[in-house]
Amino acid sequence: MRLAPSLLAADLADLASAVSACEAGGAELIHVDVMDGHFVPNLSFGIPVLEAIRRRTELPLDVHLMVANPQRLLSDYLAAGADWVSVHWEVSTHLDRLLQTIRDAGARAGVVVNPATPVEMLVDVLEGVDYVLLMSVNPGFAGQRFLPHSLEKAVRLRTMLEQRQLEVQIEMDGGIGRSNIRSVVEAGVDICVAGSAVFGQGDPAAAMRDLKDRAGRSA
Repeated sequence: MRLAPSLLAADLADLASAVSACEAGGAELIHVDVMDGHFVPNLSFGIPVLEAIRRRTELPLDVHLMVANPQRLLSDYLAAGADWVSVHWEVSTHLDRLLQTIRDAGARAGVVVNPATPVEMLVDVLEGVDYVLLMSVNPGFAGQRFLPHSLEKAVRLRTMLEQRQLEVQIEMDGGIGRSNIRSVVEAGVDICVAGSAVFGQGDPAAAMRDLKDRAGRSA
């Protein structure tokens, strides 16, 4: 299991300390949620912020574009230092083109589905992605409660990938914490995004190590 702490839940006035905690806690990626105020209600990290984070760490930056028009912003986020980039199936009219743009830039390409979107909708794009991000809450806000049906959804996606012998990783984001991270990993998830379960604790680095231990599988 790889752990990707979400900076959305960190102290936004002290992102440098949050990045340092990710390194100290053994995180494999840093998850950066980009919100545009249209696809989701909130606004979050823009290009200058991502550039600043890139200068602070060598950890891969996992950029989740929660935006209504990803094709307009994609090149800028890639140039700013994104190593992994995921775009939503729900708003990507020309999804194949976007995924190829990400890969051509040397980054890992991912597709995201909201909780109400069946994973079966991805059957024709799986060969063009490096990972699938399953939202286990409705996107837009940190600190939401995990939606239990997400586990069965991950199982279905894992079965699809195995049947087609595809080396595609499964990432899950939303409501993952101490009480359910083992179940998430057992459902076939490779990368767990954790926000409040990390940065809502007194010692984020220790919280990361605890989550990795509770996952029951080494990174």
